[in-house]
Amino acid sequence: MPVYLLPDEPVFPPANEAEEEGLLAIGGDFSTDRLLNAYASGIFPWFVHEGEPYWFSPDPRLVLFPDKLKVSKSLERIIRSDRFEVRMDTDFEAVIRQCARIKRAHEPDTWISDEFIEGYTNLYKKGFAHSVECYHKGELVGGLYGLSLGKAFFGESMFFTSPNASKVALYHLVKQLMAWDFTFIDCQVETEHFLRMGAMLMPRTEYLNMLEEAIKTPTRRGSWFTGPVFSGYPWE
Repeated sequence: MPVYLLPDEPVFPPANEAEEEGLLAIGGDFSTDRLLNAYASGIFPWFVHEGEPYWFSPDPRLVLFPDKLKVSKSLERIIRSDRFEVRMDTDFEAVIRQCARIKRAHEPDTWISDEFIEGYTNLYKKGFAHSVECYHKGELVGGLYGLSLGKAFFGESMFFTSPNASKVALYHLVKQLMAWDFTFIDCQVETEHFLRMGAMLMPRTEYLNMLEEAIKTPTRRGSWFTGPVFSGYPWE
């Protein structure tokens, strides 16, 4: 399959034309229209190399269905202990900047660039991107961010400086998405971490069909701030 060079217009080639490792296109920008079109088409930017974004649509795709989340006994005890104060959409930029500082062995060295931060922060300001934050004694110690379209949530990155904080953030995100009847969380590529927590691999064709249905529902746009969450199981 060819790798496409993107035009100035925020359009993409079909996701199923990606190369075997998932690379589909190079170029473009992080404008709101381009990012939204990408995710709605089953495509996401993975990294920037020499100033150019690289866009991927892997096959298979890693997906977490909210009702399939696996919570270990030890994590359940942490959730019930109220060790962390959990909030949504109160400090998006701090979360993405913390994620940018994390070094990951399986990702390129230019993972979350300034262009990423600006593009996704603009999505947040326009009500499409969201963060979940974990605080301990007033300090941000973990969290995650992603974006939402229809009944789909596209997870982008997570971080922790206190053990299990990012897992607690994921747990509360999942419970909220269940309450809103979301269909799935896109975890993008295979990782042992998410497989252990209940995610599964599915063929790209099946993922694209599921995505097409999910985004027919109006997007829950705007702040998801619901106040601090102290109780272990706030939606049960």
